[in-house]
Amino acid sequence: MSQENNLEWKNQINIPNKDVRVQTDDITGFERQEFDQFPLNRELLMSIYEAGFEKASPIQQQSIPAIIEHHHCIARSKNGTGKTAAFVIPLLENIYKLHKENKNLKSSVNALVLVPTRELAMQTVQVIRTLSKHMQSIGVMLSCGGNSLRDDIYRLKSMDINIVVGTPGRLLDLTQRAVLDLSNCSMFMVDEADKMLNNDFRPVLENLLHMMNLQNIQICLFSATFPKSVKSFIDKYMADDLKEVNLMEGSDELTLKGITQFYCFVEEKQKLHCLNTLFSKLNINQCIIFCNSISRVELLTKKILELGVSCFYSHSKMPIEERNRVFHNFRKGEIRTLVCTDLLTRGIDISTVNVVINFDFPKSAETYLHRIGRSGRFGHLGLAINLVNWEDRFNLFKIEQVLNTEIKPIPNKIEDDLYVYNEEILQSIPKPFETRIEETQTYLNSKNQLVDDGYSKINSSVTNNIFVPPKNQQ
Repeated sequence: MSQENNLEWKNQINIPNKDVRVQTDDITGFERQEFDQFPLNRELLMSIYEAGFEKASPIQQQSIPAIIEHHHCIARSKNGTGKTAAFVIPLLENIYKLHKENKNLKSSVNALVLVPTRELAMQTVQVIRTLSKHMQSIGVMLSCGGNSLRDDIYRLKSMDINIVVGTPGRLLDLTQRAVLDLSNCSMFMVDEADKMLNNDFRPVLENLLHMMNLQNIQICLFSATFPKSVKSFIDKYMADDLKEVNLMEGSDELTLKGITQFYCFVEEKQKLHCLNTLFSKLNINQCIIFCNSISRVELLTKKILELGVSCFYSHSKMPIEERNRVFHNFRKGEIRTLVCTDLLTRGIDISTVNVVINFDFPKSAETYLHRIGRSGRFGHLGLAINLVNWEDRFNLFKIEQVLNTEIKPIPNKIEDDLYVYNEEILQSIPKPFETRIEETQTYLNSKNQLVDDGYSKINSSVTNNIFVPPKNQQ
């Protein structure tokens, strides 16, 4: 593509202001290629640049050519390094070429994208729509359990759908009802592959694969971690013409470099005091607080609201409409603090989240890795704070060893330059509204299963001292 032509089409699009936030060498420590250097069609490039993408991240730089060349692909890199775009961009390019070669395929499903949760499916659909903005012939559809089955059937029968993004159970149901026809599907993309190929999901994925032409299918697996259990799937379906992209090879530390990790050692009944102190001391853009159970999520939300702090919550047992609304509003920045279960640990990419708090410390290194990866996305800065009690101390040490990372005692003052960025973004996040406190409180008060937890009452004065003994204290 000549430089003159380059300037001509770039002048026709609305390229957003450059993101000036500091990035770590997880992203910048490589010679990065501009997207117009890839063999991508003009309409796709216009959408990419309008989305604010300038140069490919390392995972994108290696995955895009491999997928465009129709190799099977397994790609591994840290959370928050651009894995979704790494498969969406070549997927859209391949569909563009497919339709150019055979116009009859415009009315059939050409690709499946499988993800473990509704929230990740919604986000992936949004990425596809954003990056196919100028590609008029691409039809994408979201299909998850909880969606109206009748609506899904109507869309598949009455609209030209080329990409179906969804959770495995619903997609299998649609194929078994002979509504979702996979005979012309040539791309099978699996995000969060470590989760998707566990014992719960793998049989469903294999059933879907066997409804396609296995001689003509391209399989791509993306994840931050690939346990040994994935190998048998790769050997069975992907051994021929496999391209491996592993940006974790030779890397000892699995956590993102931009995330600073601290722990606060507190008694269980003092956790709320500690959280209140953090609210008063931290410069929070947006924050996700994780709990280990649904009941703990609802109870903590109630306690936070009693402090006069606006927050919402999300978990898998909520009504679908409420869950969708909360996720949508959090993405838009209308909610500053979100309390949730591990429902939102995987793949969720909200660039304005700069603080993650583990109110309940996770049991496994894998869960910890995915939780804290909700901040510090794409090489930016973030903060992870862990509230640990006496029973958690050995698990804290174990997770440090497994991830080869350091979780430091929390200091009296956390410097802003560790996690605060771009004052303009900070100002763009709406301040908490009293009406939102009342809205969430009303919803919680309608749930009669909430019981008192024995947490200490919070006084009007903030507790400013957080006791942090050595991790190895016996």
